[in-house]
Amino acid sequence: MATKKTILLVEDDPRLSRSLAEQLHAEGFDCLPVYDGDMAQRAVQQRNFDLVLLDLSLPRLDGFALCERIRLRDRNTPVIILTAFSDIDSKMNAFALGADDYLVKPVHFQELLAKVRVFLKRAEMHPLAVERITVADLEIDLQRKTVTRGGRPVDLSPKEFNLLAHLARNRGRVLSKDDLAENVWDDAYGVSPNTIEVYISFLRSKVDKGFEPKLIRTKHGFGYTLDDTEP
Repeated sequence: MATKKTILLVEDDPRLSRSLAEQLHAEGFDCLPVYDGDMAQRAVQQRNFDLVLLDLSLPRLDGFALCERIRLRDRNTPVIILTAFSDIDSKMNAFALGADDYLVKPVHFQELLAKVRVFLKRAEMHPLAVERITVADLEIDLQRKTVTRGGRPVDLSPKEFNLLAHLARNRGRVLSKDDLAENVWDDAYGVSPNTIEVYISFLRSKVDKGFEPKLIRTKHGFGYTLDDTEP
């Protein structure tokens, strides 16, 4: 028996969200409806989806920013924009940020369903290679959530892994504590600077201790970076 495909539905209109979720369920899909950008970001960090239906006008974190963050974490999952924005600038911006298709509301459900099936089939037939990030002898497998350094496994907690992955995706860039709080903890206001310093220390003890070069670096007064080039 084929495994049901799971769709993340990001739509802040309760009536439309309920209607779409019911119709998708009736077509044999599992569907998780969420109603703002923060909820959606937490969802994609906690589990994998086969496809994302994404509105652009969302509370807390808009669809453009969310699309970009999804793509930073995952190149594979199809993202279909479903929005009232019909202007060409919004459309081109969405595609530039990694959206696979762009539908302007109101959309007939059968048209949306056809798009969903096309992109799910395409993802099955042409899966992208598993995404890995390599920095010096550090290798991060973003799909399997594993880390090795010098060929040896590094045991990280989920929060440590997400912190390391965010640093690695932004290799060479100095990331402030506010950036780390927002993108790793999802709360730029509720995470203390000391908490971030503690987790950076945890990472150094696991990823850098006993290895050369040291990859996790502090730029005093600015933040942190992961890089293997000469300091």
